[in-house]
Amino acid sequence: MLSSNLTVGENGHLYFGGQDTVELARQYGTPLYVMDEVRIRENMRMYRRAFEENFGPGSGPLYASKANSFKRIYEIAAEEGMGADVVSGGEIYTALQAGFPLEHAYFHSNNKTDWEIAFAMDHGIGYFVVDNREELDVIQETALRKGIRQKILLRLTPGIDPHTYEAVATGKVDSKFGTAIETGQAREMAAYTLGLSGIDLRGFHCHVGSQVFGEDVYERASDIMLEFMAQCRAEFGVTLDQLDMGGGYGVRYVDSDGQVDIPAAIARVAAHMKAKCAALGMELPKISMEPGRSIVADAGLTLYTVGTVKKITGYKNYVSVDGGMTDNPRYALYGSAYTVCLATRPEDPCDLACDVVGRCCESGDIIQPGVQLPEPHRGEILAVCTTGAYNYSMASNYNRVPRPAMVMVTPEGSYLAVRRESLEDLVRNDL
Repeated sequence: MLSSNLTVGENGHLYFGGQDTVELARQYGTPLYVMDEVRIRENMRMYRRAFEENFGPGSGPLYASKANSFKRIYEIAAEEGMGADVVSGGEIYTALQAGFPLEHAYFHSNNKTDWEIAFAMDHGIGYFVVDNREELDVIQETALRKGIRQKILLRLTPGIDPHTYEAVATGKVDSKFGTAIETGQAREMAAYTLGLSGIDLRGFHCHVGSQVFGEDVYERASDIMLEFMAQCRAEFGVTLDQLDMGGGYGVRYVDSDGQVDIPAAIARVAAHMKAKCAALGMELPKISMEPGRSIVADAGLTLYTVGTVKKITGYKNYVSVDGGMTDNPRYALYGSAYTVCLATRPEDPCDLACDVVGRCCESGDIIQPGVQLPEPHRGEILAVCTTGAYNYSMASNYNRVPRPAMVMVTPEGSYLAVRRESLEDLVRNDL
């Protein structure tokens, strides 16, 4: 099996997180997002433990909300002592409704609105991760008007190519995110920021991209960032004590994907950064990272009901399901690979080569091409693995399709975390 939380039960059905996926589909309907609470907690604890052991007090991971944002995930993050990275007023509001302590949240985005900036401050946001001069000026004005001094990190681009998908690479100089070090603009931004009375500059942030497997990506990025911090100390006489390295360790979507030993990778990065700081004659800053995908991806699975099985003689076979790009647009966006299996008969011989496609009126509505399955029958349950990241959070109502429910599973049972949208929900805001 692709991950250890996938098993086959005595009844021959696919089990996920200790629960029968066919029974889950019967009980809650399909399409259905299923999340493994135990795996989420294990992944969060793994990151926290690795940071404590290698970076020490004050350092730690932040859950990247954009991977999957709903109330229960913030409750779990708070219970597990995780900070959070949020990227919109909507994510902030969701975290607040879950009781997440917003002082442990970092507000990202390359284009925060004036309303979002004020909203975040009014609710005690911990840090703004500031992308550009215009945003910085609004934060300064808003902080002065509210009589506070707002903590921030400046987002910089270190010019690193992580050799990942072009669509999710964010650390290169030519990026919509951050201020480039290479061009000298980061130095100008730091100098300007230090002169603002409503701003408390605590350090810097960078983000090289997502789904990173290259072992030296964070080492190369940290060299550039630490050298820049040393430059600021020498030129401006300030010692900044925080460095957020962003997020992005890769996860396995298919058997051919590599597998990152994340604790070992963090240990290597920590050793490298400590050596670099020693060479620069500076103390190791407090280090953060923003894992999202590697916390929730393998903790998620999506269940569908098979509809039509179309065989075009001499060409191709299509298996259509009751979901599609409305609940998982990632193949349409990135050509993302997924592991697909028949949950009702996962160990039967795979005798049908097919494309698994969705129900939308769109030729690009493909979940995964080139899949090998036992030939399914109408009404059987099909599972797509490793869908915990960027599926629910990117879902839409295209074709006026309601978004699926989300169920959390534990060894003891299951419970609803997000209810299924109703037809009434689709027209709730229509006038």
